[in-house]
Amino acid sequence: MSEGEKTVASNRRAFHTYEIDERFEAGIELLGTEVKSLRLGRCSIAEAFGVIRDGECYLVGCTIEPYAQGNRANHAAARDRRLLLHGREIERLRQKTAEKGLTIVPLRVYFKVGRAKVEIALGRGRNVVDKRQSMAERDARREMDRAIRGQKA
Repeated sequence: MSEGEKTVASNRRAFHTYEIDERFEAGIELLGTEVKSLRLGRCSIAEAFGVIRDGECYLVGCTIEPYAQGNRANHAAARDRRLLLHGREIERLRQKTAEKGLTIVPLRVYFKVGRAKVEIALGRGRNVVDKRQSMAERDARREMDRAIRGQKA
């Protein structure tokens, strides 16, 4: 995360569920009240995923709560939102997701220089054995760090 970025929502579970390969930064097409709601941090991407439809990339399952001070022009909370990517990036995502086991996973929603962005990645689903192995590695790393900190004191 660089300076000038404000993270609104992150999907930490994605790192547990998927093996993350390649990352992309995408703009997101929003309505006026969605931007206001995002600025208040009222967004969830835990159940979201990306899909390529008609040569365009969409974020499905992302929930942005309706803006409290909104009126009848308020937005629907769980609509599909178009992601703004270059044509070559969309084509690359389409080719990669056609491969077995790869899916488009949103990692975080953030503001960069006043514009809403989504960090998406290509993820390969992990099986139970892989998840246990990564948890064991993380625990071992944690214990080594604790031991090193204990020696310094």
